[in-house]
Amino acid sequence: MSLWNPYASLTSGQRRKLGVAAILIVLAIWSALSGFGLVGPVKLPTPWAVVQAMGYLAWNGETSLLLTATLWSTGRVVAAGILVVLVGVPVGILMGAAPKINAFLSPLIDPFRSAPIVALLPILVMWLGIGETMKIAFLFIGAVVYLIPMVRDAVQAVPQSYWISARDLGATHWEGITKAIVPMAMPRIADAIIVGISMMWTYITVAEYVNAREGLGQLIQNARRFSAMDQVFAGIIVIIALALVTYQLMLRLKKKLYPWETSL
Repeated sequence: MSLWNPYASLTSGQRRKLGVAAILIVLAIWSALSGFGLVGPVKLPTPWAVVQAMGYLAWNGETSLLLTATLWSTGRVVAAGILVVLVGVPVGILMGAAPKINAFLSPLIDPFRSAPIVALLPILVMWLGIGETMKIAFLFIGAVVYLIPMVRDAVQAVPQSYWISARDLGATHWEGITKAIVPMAMPRIADAIIVGISMMWTYITVAEYVNAREGLGQLIQNARRFSAMDQVFAGIIVIIALALVTYQLMLRLKKKLYPWETSL
C-alpha cells in the first residue's frame, strides 16, 4: 500500500499497531530525556516515577485521592454535558432550519469559536461566585459554543432533495424539518455531541483551579504547588485517559444507533 493515498483504508489491526508504535516512540523519547538527565526531574519526571505517583494517588493507605478527584471531575462533566445537549442541540437545529434565526444568533455564538473561553472565567467568578455553579457554567460555555455551530452545519448539510420530497408528499414546513431533515442529520449531530462532550475534559483543569475542594484540576494544582511533577503528570494522564474513554464510549453508542454511517 502506498503511503500517499488519502483514500486507502486500514484494517483495525493496522491502526492499532501504528497507534501502539507511536505511543512507544513517545515513551522512548520521554525515557531518554529524563533518564539521561537531559531534562531535570523537576521539569520532566521519568515514566516510572509517574507510574509510582499514580499508584500513590490511587491508594494512599486509607483513601484514594485519585478516585475521589476522578469522581468529582466526572460528575461535573456529566452535569455540564447534559445541559450542553439539552440546550445546544435544539438551538443548533433551529439555526440550521431557519435562516433568520441563524442570522440573528450567529453573531452571538460564532465569535466564541475562535475566542479563548478561559478569558470568560473572571467574569463567571464575579457573576456566579466560586462554587459548583461557576465550574459547570464554564464547562457548559466551553462546549456549547462549539456544539451549536456543528449541529447547525449538520442540518444545513442535508441535501435539499429530502426537503423537496417531503413537501411534495404533503408535509408541512415543520414536518419537513422534524421528519425529513433532522433524521438525516442525526449521525452528524451525534458527531457534534461527541466532540462537544469530549472537549469539556480540556477545560476541566481550568474550571477546577478556582477554589475546587476536589477534582483532578485541584489535584494537579496542589501537586504543582509542591513541585511534585510526577503527580502533575499522573493527573494529566488520567484526564487524557478519561477523555479518550468518553470519546470511545460515545463513538460506540453512535455506531450502534447509526450502523450504516460508521464502521468498526
